[in-house]
Amino acid sequence: MTTTLKHEFHRVPMASMGVRPNAKAKIVGVMLLLAALAAIYWVMLETGALTTVTNKAALSEWIDQLGYWGPVGIIGLMITAIVLSPIPSAPIAMVAGAVYGSLWGTVIVVIGAEAGALIAFAIARSLGYDVIHRWKRLRPVLNWLGKERSQGALMLVIFTSRLVPFISFDGVSYAAGLTPLAFWRFVVATLAGVIPTAYLITEFGGLLMASESGVVTILLVLVSGITLLPFVAKLLMARRRHQKASELA
Repeated sequence: MTTTLKHEFHRVPMASMGVRPNAKAKIVGVMLLLAALAAIYWVMLETGALTTVTNKAALSEWIDQLGYWGPVGIIGLMITAIVLSPIPSAPIAMVAGAVYGSLWGTVIVVIGAEAGALIAFAIARSLGYDVIHRWKRLRPVLNWLGKERSQGALMLVIFTSRLVPFISFDGVSYAAGLTPLAFWRFVVATLAGVIPTAYLITEFGGLLMASESGVVTILLVLVSGITLLPFVAKLLMARRRHQKASELA
């Protein structure tokens, strides 16, 4: 009888034992999270904080008033801008470069961007991954993305997206959390892509702040082109090697 009980115990679904989170609880969690983010956005809108964040001159003045706490303020704003998608993060990075210079501005922006990306990834992974995985049509795709080769491809996609300021940083972070991408791979790919982009934006922070919106757009296009050059060069070299190998075969 003991053997039978053990056999029956192992046949009990893990979900019924409370190991797998209940789908309803996750849906409630998502709703609460959305409500909290909406409340934060409303408070920032009503208090004028959102206007300050989107106004580079006002934001720079506010950071100056913080004194030694200025870097903490920028990191906090970067995290908020990434987790709370409608808030733009580019003006924050520009101000960081204008106030603290390219070196320390880059360090501050990278810390804030990486932390915000990890939080967004963790939110999507903990609240959305299981829900997405329950869809039978998506399950084969998720299983394929979980393979080693596909993991490398996902890392490459995330790394490349970080090099282009026009691709939603927060959107990519949330979307990555819904895929089987390993956490450490996301950390590495994001960090590798954020560093050069943050450096270029903070390096030209003062110029970007003094420029009109049209000039800023042109400069951001140039930033995207510069950061993507090594990647494009690598692809061209790989294509040439493939062509030579095909000719010799």
